[in-house]
Amino acid sequence: MIRLWKLFFRVLLRLFYRVEVSGLENYEKAGDRVLIIANHTSLLDGVLLYAWLPETPTFAINRDIAAKRLFKPFLYFVDLFEMDAINPLSVKSMVKYIKQNKKAVIFPEGRITVTGSLMKIYEGPGLIADKSDATLLPIAIEGAQYSHLSYMKGRSYVFWFPKITLTILPPEKIQIPEQLTGHDRRKASARQLQDLMFKLTYSSINQKTTLYSALVKASKQFGKEHNVLEDFSRETINYKQLTLRSILLSVLIKKHTGAGEHIGILLPNVNALPVVFFAMQFIGRIPAMLNFTSGALAIKRACNTAQVKTIFTSRRFIANAKLELLAETLEQSFTVIYLEDLKQDISLSKKLLALYKNRNPGRHYLKQGNNTNPDSAAVILFTSGSEGHPKGVVLSHRNILANYAQVRCHINFTPTDLIFNCLPLFHSFGLNAGFLMPLLGGGKIFLYPSPLHYRVIPELIYELGATIFFATDTFLRGYARYAHPFDFNSLNYVVAGAEKLQNDTMQIWMDKFGLRILQGYGVTETSPVISVNNKMLNKSGTTGRIMTDMECYIKPVDGIERGGLLIVKGPNIMQGYLSHDKPGELQAPSTERGAGWYDTGDIADIDEEGYITILGRAKRFAKIGGEMVSLTAVEELASLTWPNINHAAMAVPDERKGEKIVLITEHKEAERKHLQLIAKDKQMSELIIPKKVIVTDKIPVLGTGKTDYINLNEIAIADNNEKEESGLINKLSKLVKHEPHNK
Repeated sequence: MIRLWKLFFRVLLRLFYRVEVSGLENYEKAGDRVLIIANHTSLLDGVLLYAWLPETPTFAINRDIAAKRLFKPFLYFVDLFEMDAINPLSVKSMVKYIKQNKKAVIFPEGRITVTGSLMKIYEGPGLIADKSDATLLPIAIEGAQYSHLSYMKGRSYVFWFPKITLTILPPEKIQIPEQLTGHDRRKASARQLQDLMFKLTYSSINQKTTLYSALVKASKQFGKEHNVLEDFSRETINYKQLTLRSILLSVLIKKHTGAGEHIGILLPNVNALPVVFFAMQFIGRIPAMLNFTSGALAIKRACNTAQVKTIFTSRRFIANAKLELLAETLEQSFTVIYLEDLKQDISLSKKLLALYKNRNPGRHYLKQGNNTNPDSAAVILFTSGSEGHPKGVVLSHRNILANYAQVRCHINFTPTDLIFNCLPLFHSFGLNAGFLMPLLGGGKIFLYPSPLHYRVIPELIYELGATIFFATDTFLRGYARYAHPFDFNSLNYVVAGAEKLQNDTMQIWMDKFGLRILQGYGVTETSPVISVNNKMLNKSGTTGRIMTDMECYIKPVDGIERGGLLIVKGPNIMQGYLSHDKPGELQAPSTERGAGWYDTGDIADIDEEGYITILGRAKRFAKIGGEMVSLTAVEELASLTWPNINHAAMAVPDERKGEKIVLITEHKEAERKHLQLIAKDKQMSELIIPKKVIVTDKIPVLGTGKTDYINLNEIAIADNNEKEESGLINKLSKLVKHEPHNK
C-alpha cells in the first residue's frame, strides 16, 4: 500500500512540477543510522521526500508546523517525531531514537524560508548527529520556494507549477576533535552543519551550462516581462527585451568578427553594455572588458595581450566622457566600431528574424554550437598592470556560475531586490557580483556610470529604494560624508570588497545609518569572491569564511610572524592568464602543490573558526632593518588618528635601513607627532609610524574604486628623490665651505 501511495504522489508531482531527482545511489551509501537533512522551501517538502526516498523515514517536525491544519493529512502516511530544536529534552529523545539504527528526516532551519534562501540554522540537528554518531544525508530541494505552497508570496516571483529538483548529496559525518567538549563541541557541530547546508544551496545551481543558457533559464523562471535593467536615462529593460536586443545585435557583430574572437568592449554602465555583452555570448565571441579610465597606452597593451583586433564603443559615450583623443589613438591600431553606426544596418528582415529566434532563444543559441561548452572562455578581464603590462584574466562560464552558486549561499538575489551598481563592469566585482549574479537571480539592476558622484548616489538609492549595494571602502567613506541619515534606509545588504574595509568606515555607517557593512574578499582571478561575511555568520575585522567547494592553505613568508600567503583552489579559479610576452598562450594557475592552486599574493591569517583576516598584499610590506612592516597597518594607524579621511602608505628606498615608509594623506594639518601619540596610546609598534607625512588634496583612485598606488608610488619616490638631492647639495655646499684655501 505504501508503494502505491508513493507511486501516486510521484506521478502527481512529476505531472505538475516536472520533478527531477538525482543522487539516489547516495541513499544506500548512508547506511542504517541516518539523519536526513534538507532545506525547507515549502509545504511540499515533506511530500517530495516521502515520494522519492526508497524507505519511509520518521519526520522530525517543529511542533508549530505539525499543528497546522494543512499538514494534518500528511500524518496518515508517515511517522512523526514532534520536537523543539532548542529544547534539550527534545534533542535527547531524538538522539536516543536515532541510536536504534533509525532513519529520520529533519529540517535544520526549523521553519519554511521567507527569503528564498537559507534561514537560521539551529544547533540541535548538529548536536543530534554528533551525539548519535549518525551519518548525515543532505538533500537539496530547489524550485519549490517559487510555488504557491511556499511562504514567498509578496516577497518573490511565485507561480503555480515551478520545476522542482531534488539533489541527494553524498553522505557525510560530523567530525569533531575529541578534546572539544560542552559548549565548544556544540558550536563546532553547528558550524559543520551550517557548512553542509551551504553545500545544499550551492549544489542546487546548475554550473554545467553557459551564461547565455543561464540567462534564458532565469527569463523562464522569473518571467520574460520581469524588468531586470535600468540605467541613468531611466529606460528599463526586461528579460525578453534583453534577449531580443542581444540576438538582433549579434547579427550585426557577426558581420565584423569571427567565431571565438576576442572582442573589446569600451562602454560605461549603461543598458547598452549588457546587450553587447550577451550579443557576443549568443554568437560565441569572447568579450574583453576594457578600462576606459586607464588611458590609451594601458588599453592598447591590454588589447595586444588579449589579441583584440576589434573594439565596440559608442559615439555618445566618447563625446560625453571627452575621450575623443583616446578614440583617435585606438583607431590607429584597432578597428573601432560605434554602436550608433550599426543601427543603419538594421533592416526589417533582421528584426523579424530576431523576433522569431526570441520565441526560443535558448534553442537557437545552442543550435549555433558556438561557445556552448561550460568550460570555454566566457569573458576576459584585466589586472591593473602594476607590473607595466596588464594581464588578461580568462574566466570560463563554469568559473562565473560556480561563484554565483557560492555567493548565493550568503546573499540571495530575488525579484524583489533592486541592486544599485555603480562599480564599473570592466572590473570583476562590478561585472560578476553587481551585474551577472543578480541578473541570474531575478533581481533588478540599476546601472550608474560613475561611483565618484558622492552626493548623487545616496539620493538615487533613496529614490529607487535599492536593497543591495556593492562598493569599496573608499567610496563608502565618500557616500557617508554627504548622505542624509535616511538615504540608505531601504538597504538590506551593504557589501564591501576590492580593498580593506577600515574600522572608521564601518563605525560611521553604523552610527549614521544604522547599517552593518558586510566585508568580503576576492580577486579577479577567482571570479571574484573568495570569502564573505553574511547576516548569520559575521566576524568584524575579517572577510568571512571561505566559499563552499573551495580549499586553501597558508604559505609561510620569511619575516612575517602572523599568517602567510593565501593559496586557494576551487571551481571558480580562472582558466589562466594571458600575458604580453606569450601572446595567445593561456597560463593556467599552479603552485608547489600542483595545478589549479592560485597564489592570491595576499598575506592572510585564518582563525580556528575559519574566518579569514587579510593583513595586506605581499607587495605592500616594507622591509625596514630586516623587519617586515605592513603598509596596511600604517594606513590603519592613520585612520585611527584622523578618522573618515583618505590615507595611503608607501615604501621608498632608504640608505640606512633599506626602505622607509611615507604616508600620503588628505588631512590638511597632518603631522608625524599625531601618529606617534596614537601609536603610543594604542600600544602599537613604532615600526608602523611613517618617517614622513605628505599632505595632498586628493588621493588618486582607480576606476575600480581601489587606491591608485602606482601614481602614489611615483609621488612618494619623487618626493624622496628631491629630499636626497637637497641633502646631497647641502653636503656639497658644506664641503665647499670648509675646503682649504690652498687647494
